[in-house]
Amino acid sequence: MKLRAIFGLNVQRLRRERKLSQEQLSFISGRTRAYISSVETGRRNATLDTLEILASALDVKPEDLITARAAERRPRRSAKRLAHPQAD
Repeated sequence: MKLRAIFGLNVQRLRRERKLSQEQLSFISGRTRAYISSVETGRRNATLDTLEILASALDVKPEDLITARAAERRPRRSAKRLAHPQAD
């Protein structure tokens, strides 16, 4: 996954964990709501200055915004396993 996408997903996750709307985060960070939206969707290539500003607004370390998180989903079952379940 590209760093821009990881950054956007982390901003969105942390914003939601803090129960902030994009508009509220935009007010705290001094960025527009449209800018926050484009960062979260990976359309915007944010600068290091913006990384620091959003980290501060979300009360996290900058590295928390660019570190990929391990998948929290259960592993998918393969189509082969679903087609031929093992007899117990």
